[in-house]
Amino acid sequence: MSHAVSKILVPTDFTKVADSALNHAMTVAGRMGATVHLLHIVDKQAHADEARQKLELESERARKLNRSVKVTPIVRVGSIYEDIGDAAAEVGAGLIIMGTHGMRGMQFITGSRALRVITSSSVPFVVVQERPIKDSGYHNIVVPLDLHKESRQKLTIVAEMAKTFDSKVHLITPREEDEFLHRQLLNHIKFAEQYLSERGIEHVATIAKEDSGDFVKAVLRHAVEMDADLIAIMNLTEGNIFGLLGVPYEQEIIANEAQIPVVCMNPIATGVGGGWTMQG
Repeated sequence: MSHAVSKILVPTDFTKVADSALNHAMTVAGRMGATVHLLHIVDKQAHADEARQKLELESERARKLNRSVKVTPIVRVGSIYEDIGDAAAEVGAGLIIMGTHGMRGMQFITGSRALRVITSSSVPFVVVQERPIKDSGYHNIVVPLDLHKESRQKLTIVAEMAKTFDSKVHLITPREEDEFLHRQLLNHIKFAEQYLSERGIEHVATIAKEDSGDFVKAVLRHAVEMDADLIAIMNLTEGNIFGLLGVPYEQEIIANEAQIPVVCMNPIATGVGGGWTMQG
């Protein structure tokens, strides 16, 4: 593993999904040689002392999972929508691992709120539900490639994860009958395959039966069939056509019923696909 991610931020609200996020973080940090920063945000200063006590207990539980990983508790007064990104910038986190309660959760961060938090930070997120991380970590990674040119940028973090866990990457694109769109998708696959091949990462490409209109369904079905441990997406909610049709593409994938963790990042306007580099 490269030294790109040296610090992982884990927001917690002391719920089961937050515990799951911490478990994921301790496994990932152990493989990456990273430290974990455990963050709890309170809305009033008066709640800070109680939060510190709870956070220290949670930190000790984490240390028992892997004594080699340093865990640092952080309490901040503020809003989860702004302060998670701010805290990540302050500690120099290269990755945020966060729990979500799916589509209908009532606590902390539901699928839609998760997107608000993700949009507020330039750091990539791994969003998890209650499904535990396997001992082998993220061994099978599904990477949807659609018609958005930005979708190629996520290959950087996919490659980092694949190198860390000796993963197999499963590329998938929608089927498009239109010749121009079909050629665009083939170019995206070619770019991704070359990128992964140059880094010695095992991969396979699949063209779904479905077109872009049903691509979310195709991605989730493929992820279940591949027994995926991670799905990699871009956060394209701003101006995303899926968002105009009801539930955003990203939210539906983040809150998937199979509870497969999702790595999600915001596009960086570099003008070059795959031009993004991880911080940390």
